[in-house]
Amino acid sequence: MQSAEPSGNLPHVNMEEQNAGENKGRKGLFVAGGLLGAIAASSCCILPLVFFGLGVSGAWIGNLTALAPYQPIFVVVTLGFLGGGYWMVYRKPKQACVEGSYCAQPESGRIAKIGLWVATLLIAAAMAFPYVAPLILEKLT
Repeated sequence: MQSAEPSGNLPHVNMEEQNAGENKGRKGLFVAGGLLGAIAASSCCILPLVFFGLGVSGAWIGNLTALAPYQPIFVVVTLGFLGGGYWMVYRKPKQACVEGSYCAQPESGRIAKIGLWVATLLIAAAMAFPYVAPLILEKLT
């Protein structure tokens, strides 16, 4: 919400609204970074398995294994994003929100929490896959 200053020349933004918008943007950045990193970390192992399970196939799926050497980098970056995201959502002191603004709505935090937990499950699956896959294959054969 903008209002004119007494001189009438320059508009200014309420600082509480500006801080709420910045926090929302940072939360979104951490959640998106966590989700994209988790997908990248799981792309070499879990993603081809999911594609085959859904009936998607093709020679291009074999190219996803080329990302396997980069998986530790993806995991570290993702854990950084997840740590920042969890801190923004659960630990950072809450700022007062203007009545009717986005941050005053409970859905704003709920979406970020769901995104963080989905990314956490994906990265946990990607990290556990090399250890669990031989056990699953042993049971199937």
